[in-house]
Amino acid sequence: MFNKFLGKFSKDLGIDLGTKNTLVYTEEKGIVINEPSVVAINMRTEEILAVGEEAKKMLGKTPSYIQIIRPLVDGVISDFEVAEKMLKYFIDKVHNESLTLIPRPRVVIGIPLDITEVERKAVEDAVKSAGARQVFLVEESMAAAIGARLPVTEAMATMVVDIGGGTTEIAVISLSGVVTWKTLRIASNELDNNIIQYIREEFNILIGEQLAEEIKIKIGSATPLKEMLTMQVRGRDLINGLPKEITISDNQVREATERTIHQIIENIKITLETTPPELVSDIYEHGIVLTGGGSLLRGLDKEIAQATKIPVRIADDPLTCVVRGTGILLSDQELTKKVISQNAEEV
Repeated sequence: MFNKFLGKFSKDLGIDLGTKNTLVYTEEKGIVINEPSVVAINMRTEEILAVGEEAKKMLGKTPSYIQIIRPLVDGVISDFEVAEKMLKYFIDKVHNESLTLIPRPRVVIGIPLDITEVERKAVEDAVKSAGARQVFLVEESMAAAIGARLPVTEAMATMVVDIGGGTTEIAVISLSGVVTWKTLRIASNELDNNIIQYIREEFNILIGEQLAEEIKIKIGSATPLKEMLTMQVRGRDLINGLPKEITISDNQVREATERTIHQIIENIKITLETTPPELVSDIYEHGIVLTGGGSLLRGLDKEIAQATKIPVRIADDPLTCVVRGTGILLSDQELTKKVISQNAEEV
């Protein structure tokens, strides 16, 4: 009863709990938080020093007693306590402006398609422990399709490829449900690792995750570009241990990442092969929609279209599709009843 009373003063939240970034949506203001899923902890005192953007700035620069933790690996919670503290921090941050002493919001949160019952319970428990009075779990692919304003409730196929930080989810949706799907543990993080590995093998230089991501964003591409892009890269020479600078081109980055991109495309084809023929016909007519940060890699849509012979488009603002989908579900109870992963009980 007391929780329901407090709930009247709390802002209901839609959350995209991603491997790389966590986004939070409120009905009144839209997306209010978009920060890295990173927590900095003082191991001597067990105190949380920073969360999100501030913690990410510390990556690779900390003394031994400060540990930078990513509580999610491949889209699922790997460190329950840290994930709970991170969620609590974000929930409290949203409610600080409204002077709510004990926020008890309803929360709609995205989960991967291949999540186990144990992992599902871990997400639910973490959100409840962070202060939620009611938790609704929705598949991230479904939330992404809703956020991209696709007709998920109709008797026609919608194909969504959501390329996140830790996972790529390929799903065919019809009549408010996922008909066929495939989840890969390769996505944007794997592309960063490919670049790190390539520069290590080709130039004997070690670079960090943040620089690899910067290279991918600035000069990465899935198809050859009209004009060559280059970038100055500084790292540690593995032979003498001293700093060294090299110039890397988009051709080299493409060479580094082509195997991972090929794997994603092959799995899109496999998903299409297992899709009922009537739905494949719809997909051929309406095309494939790309969501998630990984879809912003230059030319990826063209590469997928060429390989599948199906039109491909990138959703508007693909980075925020999942969280916007959870936000729509907060305000549309009928749609929530149709697509929600399981009924949520109030606590």
